[in-house]
Amino acid sequence: MEQLIKLIWDFRGPAAKKTAEHHEIHLKEYIDLEKTNLTITGFKELTELHSIAFMVVTKSEMIAVRDALKPHRGEIYNQHPKNE
Repeated sequence: MEQLIKLIWDFRGPAAKKTAEHHEIHLKEYIDLEKTNLTITGFKELTELHSIAFMVVTKSEMIAVRDALKPHRGEIYNQHPKNE
């Protein structure tokens, strides 16, 4: 199976959780529009002032998605619930 990459957008401040939650909507819209190979997205509150939105892509899709959506960072995705 092809390696999976988790692209991450960081949001900080009092509205971070709501912003990350809303950003996930746009990630899902992108998936529908571009017909990406995977449909894994999510958001998570890390602290009261730091939340993330994320999207999992295949390694072969990563550069195109990265260039289009400008994530803040990325990491290898291990398909383990702890990573989300």
